[in-house]
Amino acid sequence: MKNDGLLIVLSGFSGSGKGTVMKRLMEKYPGEYALSVSATTRSPREGEREGIEYYFKTQDEFEEMIANDELLEYARYVEHYYGTPKFYVEDKRRSGIHVFLEIEIQGALKIKEKFPDTLLIFLVPPSIPELAGRLRGRGTESEDVVKARLSQARVESGYMDRYDYIVVNDDLEMCVEQVHDIVQVQKFQAKRSTELISRLQHQLDDFLKGENV
Repeated sequence: MKNDGLLIVLSGFSGSGKGTVMKRLMEKYPGEYALSVSATTRSPREGEREGIEYYFKTQDEFEEMIANDELLEYARYVEHYYGTPKFYVEDKRRSGIHVFLEIEIQGALKIKEKFPDTLLIFLVPPSIPELAGRLRGRGTESEDVVKARLSQARVESGYMDRYDYIVVNDDLEMCVEQVHDIVQVQKFQAKRSTELISRLQHQLDDFLKGENV
């Protein structure tokens, strides 16, 4: 029987490549990982699909989810709610799939407080000049926005030691393998193998009683 999948939070500075790493990880290891689908009260943008990019809810529906404790975490940004539905995460984990939440630091720490076994991974660039170059290379943000994102990164750096692992995203394939290796090590921790331990103990008890196993 499969053990439950892990709950993993991936955070990082804007421009660290979180989305690219997650996309490649799921391409390389199909069926092992899932990226949680968030719920939101904002309207769908062109090309967005229900249950793929987001679960689109009315404000009343979202607030009902809050009241019924159906969200792992949620926040309100610019007049809209965003949150992580429990049902998606729990369903995937019961199937043995490791579920990633790509969320910011405050949400990550809330998840860790609520679910202490959550694995927290923080993604960083090889250097700050490289990070600035990536942000400028997008070609969609002004210099003021780039500086604002770097200022936010400085604030976020003060929380990096609250994470379990820090991974440097220099080479994409190497970074993806490092994230994968971290998960593989974590899933074999003794505290995550209680079902296996119990089964072996029962088999030993039966064997010692003279029963065939």
